[in-house]
Amino acid sequence: MIIPCPICGDRDVREFTYMGHASILKRPDPDASAEVWDDYLHNRENLAGVVEELWQHTAGCGAWIIVRRDTLTHEVLSAELAREVAGAD
Repeated sequence: MIIPCPICGDRDVREFTYMGHASILKRPDPDASAEVWDDYLHNRENLAGVVEELWQHTAGCGAWIIVRRDTLTHEVLSAELAREVAGAD
């Protein structure tokens, strides 16, 4: 699988480390209940189809990237820097 790093260009998946579903970027409020935090930390959907995932370009520029791909075909539909998606500085 080829992942298009927004900084380095197209790279083999072996240069990246999978970090989980991109939904992990949407943390619960610090004052949320224990049940909400438990769900956030331990439960993941295993969707068949298009998902957004968080990857790090560990063997390259080190960027954190949101990859939108189809889990059935492994087709990568898009990739963008996580800081731009999350609105971080």
